[in-house]
Amino acid sequence: MKLEEALEIVAQTHSGMVRAHNEDSIAVDAACGLAVLADGMGGYNAGEVASGLAVDVMMAEITQSLKSVSPVVRDERTGEENAVALLAGSIHSANTSIFQAAQTHEQYAGMGTTIVSALFYDNRVAVGHVGDSRMYRLRGESLSLMTRDHSLLQEQIDCGMISVENARHSQNKNLVTRAVGIDADVLPEIHVHDVQVGDVYLLCSDGLNDMVEEDDIQSILYAMQGNLLLAAEQLIQTANDNGGRDNVSVILVRVKQVFAQPRSWLSGLLGWFKE
Repeated sequence: MKLEEALEIVAQTHSGMVRAHNEDSIAVDAACGLAVLADGMGGYNAGEVASGLAVDVMMAEITQSLKSVSPVVRDERTGEENAVALLAGSIHSANTSIFQAAQTHEQYAGMGTTIVSALFYDNRVAVGHVGDSRMYRLRGESLSLMTRDHSLLQEQIDCGMISVENARHSQNKNLVTRAVGIDADVLPEIHVHDVQVGDVYLLCSDGLNDMVEEDDIQSILYAMQGNLLLAAEQLIQTANDNGGRDNVSVILVRVKQVFAQPRSWLSGLLGWFKE
């Protein structure tokens, strides 16, 4: 079985109702089970440069790594270790590319981006993120947040300075404590989760969850999970109907079939490319 037959993936982005430029970048590769979303920040056009660099570097590095490794090469690492290493390495490469570009081009000084990425393998998903772009999972009727924002607001919630309810109306929503490309090094957060047939995964920029309540996100995903394109369009439309104050991007992934392989993780993936 090919991995793209086990996963249905849809990606959509919109500049919103206020911003003149779209500084979000998104990319997917169904054959690799890979999805990457970045929300850029910086001066004029620098945000879209940062997010574009991040997505391009991550997609190129991971897909090339998967497609170039020989299945006869002995690899003692587990699938989880490989997946985590691929995400971590590519995020660090993206960080280096953005940081160096900002150092050598005055117009890009201080640019950076958030990242949320997902790599599906062996009935699991490895999730790597930096900043406040998020991943949610709809399982049955339950919507769960799978990432923790790297933001000042989240730190205030964690230490009890502000309640979750009051945080919804805070003016500090967009103050991130980690971003890709701001410093010479970055610390991504990476976790691995088991997946089930029927799961729907949502990767999004904060332009969605800042404008749409999680209960409404859940309702839309649950009602429209059979048509991911319509669901993505409805999520974006709802964000825009509620004001659309930021760019809004969504990637939806639905697990249609199991995709575990009896062989090693790397050779299994390579087998999908060759079939």
